[in-house]
Order: sequence, then C-alpha cells, then structure tokens
Amino acid sequence: MLLEFEKPIAELEAKLNDMKQLAGDNDKSVNNAIKALEKKILDLKKETFENLTGWQRVQLSRHPDRPYTLDYIYAITSDFIELHGDRTVSDDKAMVGGLGTIDGQTFMLIGQQKGRNTKQRQIRNFGMANPEGYRKALRLMKIAEKFNKPIVTFIDTPGAFPGLEAEERGQGEAIARNLKEMFMLNVPVICIIIGEGASGGALGIGIGDRVFMLENTWYSVISPESCSSILWRSWDYKEQAAEVLKLTAKDMLENKMIDGIIKEPLGGAHTDVKWMAEEVKKAILSTTKELRAISAEQRIEERIAKFSSMGVVKE
Repeated sequence: MLLEFEKPIAELEAKLNDMKQLAGDNDKSVNNAIKALEKKILDLKKETFENLTGWQRVQLSRHPDRPYTLDYIYAITSDFIELHGDRTVSDDKAMVGGLGTIDGQTFMLIGQQKGRNTKQRQIRNFGMANPEGYRKALRLMKIAEKFNKPIVTFIDTPGAFPGLEAEERGQGEAIARNLKEMFMLNVPVICIIIGEGASGGALGIGIGDRVFMLENTWYSVISPESCSSILWRSWDYKEQAAEVLKLTAKDMLENKMIDGIIKEPLGGAHTDVKWMAEEVKKAILSTTKELRAISAEQRIEERIAKFSSMGVVKE
C-alpha cells in the first residue's frame, strides 16, 4: 500500500529497478547513473519523512503493514506465555498480555492488538477493547506486582469500543479504575505508543513511570476525523485538525506529555520490523535499569507528580 506522499519515491524506485535490469556489469555510464539515482532516492526519502505533516504521520501510524503488539512481543521475547480472561466476563481478543523474558529478565507485556485481514480485525475488534479487556489488563498488572515483575504496555488503538454493550458493562468505570490502580503500582511501568493512541482507550493502559512514542505515531484525546466532524461538521478538514491537535510525537514531547521518542527506520516501522523491535527492546531494558534504581515509593510519587503537572486546573 502506497500513501500519497510516498508515490514520488515509488516512481523513482521503479525507475531504478528498470535501470538495474538493463545495466551490464561493465557499463560504467549506466552504473554511475544508478548510483546517482540511489542517492537522489535517499535524499528524497530523508526530505519527505523528516518533514511529514501531522496528518501524514497519522496515516503512517495506520499503515496496514505496521508491526502490532504481538509482532513486537514475539520479536523481543524468547518465551512469551499469553494469559487470558478477566475472570468475570470473557477473554477480550483486542487486549493481549502475558509473561515474557527479555535478555534474562521477566516482564509482564500488555497491549492492544489489531488484525491483519478482515477476519482477524473482526476477532480483534479493530484493536478496540471492551471493559473486560481493561479488566484483564489490570488483572495481569496485579500479577506482575505480586511477583515484582516490570510492566510494559504497547498502545495502539483508535479508542475503547463505543458500543452500547460496552457501556452497559461499565466501560468508563473499567478505564477509570485502571487509571487509579496504575498510579499506585509498586513495580516499574513503561508505556510505549506503537501506532494510534486515541482517547481513554489509550489512557486505560497508559499511566507509567515513562511514556514513549514511536516517531510516526499519534496520541490525542480525539482522532483528527472526529475532531473535524465536531468543529467543521465534516471530515474534510482532518488535515487541519491534525495540526491543531498537536498529536505527533514531537509535539507531545515539547508539551511534556511524554518522556521520549523512539526513532523509526526511514519510511516507517514497517520497512524494517526487526530493527524497530531491537530499538524498542533497547528502550525497555535501559529504562527498566533506570527505574529499578529508584525505590517503589519514589517511583509512585514521581508518577503521580508527572501526570498531575499536565494541563491547567482552575477552581
């Protein structure tokens, strides 16, 4: 799948492939032209992806080939064991979690999971968790706390499921309880936005000692399309909404809403999943080492202070 801003790059790459097929081993003029075109493509890629608009980053965060939660988990762990169910209603397939070992350390890994094809998307509910998904996540966090294991959450959701049945089963209460309980967890908590970070659906597993965003992700109370439909009564202004919302990783870091940005390969995380997973792994291990050096009481105090300092309150 090609996004609109990727088409000029794709055209040059197609031309490059044609040249390579025609070039002979000893054809110096053609080989020189190939090298020049390769440099031109690289320069164009750098210029394009270093200057993406907010809406273009939203598009990249939704790329169908982009790695999802389980892709990262299986890439960075050696023995992941998925745990199921909230012990009350059911097992929400949109929220996954379990124990896994990263370089000899055991972690509780939790995140929203989208699907690759139509059937998987239906099973995973497009990454939109029901109340039982958030209750399952909290159950796993409590297990991690009991056995003193660090928690890593992977955030990638267009929002919590907004259906009537979800509200009937207490969607708002489930997310609110997670917010409260995550503030008080006495183990290190690392949150990583790997795709879409929308609304309370993202916040339901987003309270951590350190919150990171991948370079081409977004984090906001509302999607650009929904914001556009509210403010302009049309989805046609989603590009403007994306700029006004300041939802990119760079914007969020400047506004002190997150603690760091994990760089992606040129072209997006989907262009080199192995490399991207390794960068995520490095961030998890280095941050865990840093947080382990702090007492549980201090971590909790700093966690509360960090989120309490966001925004302005007037009474």
